Amino acid sequence: MSGRQRFTQVDAFTERAFAGNPAAVCLLPFPADPVWMQQVAREMNLAETAFLVRQSDGFDLRWYTPSVEVDLCGHATLASAHVLWEEQELKPKETARFHTRSGLLTVSREKDVIWMDFPATPAEPAESPPELKTGLAVTTRYIGRTKFDYLAELESEAALRALTPDLGQLSRLPVRGVIVTARSEQTEYDFVSRFFAPASGVPEDPVTGSAHCALGPYWGDKLKKSRMTGYQASARGGTVLVQLRQDRVLLGGRAVTVLRGELLH
Repeated sequence: MSGRQRFTQVDAFTERAFAGNPAAVCLLPFPADPVWMQQVAREMNLAETAFLVRQSDGFDLRWYTPSVEVDLCGHATLASAHVLWEEQELKPKETARFHTRSGLLTVSREKDVIWMDFPATPAEPAESPPELKTGLAVTTRYIGRTKFDYLAELESEAALRALTPDLGQLSRLPVRGVIVTARSEQTEYDFVSRFFAPASGVPEDPVTGSAHCALGPYWGDKLKKSRMTGYQASARGGTVLVQLRQDRVLLGGRAVTVLRGELLH
């Protein structure tokens, strides 16, 4: 990619700047070299950088961490839709259509909440491998494995917030990352979570939309609810609204633009 390329940095799953999960969004005039996109993502050094190219029926969308391209990312999808509406690439009530490695994803707005229609990725019960046991080093109520990650339920929200995992051990697992969750002790939330993905170049992700494609079905079954509110208890923190729709999960959140810039290379 030669010439100047604009980008926007958005804090997703938050109502205020400097919270939630930051993502960079690059709207490209044509498809770019994957090596260049990976270099840009490394330069941005955010959990995810999103690259969009307009097509006749929507946008191609790809997501990169500083280390790898990933198959599904919630917060950078939310950030991408936010930018398209904000920069009038889409009409205010127009649905965003994204062609991705996880199929077609659609995103719409309801007042100030952005809703993403994602595939559910429910966990199946699994044995805890040694790296997971050593890496978490806490008592778990449940261990499962999804299409992308391990999922572990802890005994309490306090245990989840106090967790200091061995990231070296977790990085040896053959998965994207590890979702850790517990029932919320606060009435405004149904469950809390954290997400660690050292093997993907993200030691702890601030707010992970795609993890809620597993958390939604898991807690929906336990709590007998189809609508829930999750809180990701990272240092930045963020809120994810969840609605279950058969084999799909609707993820809702807000977004704030914090930075606009220009790539010169």
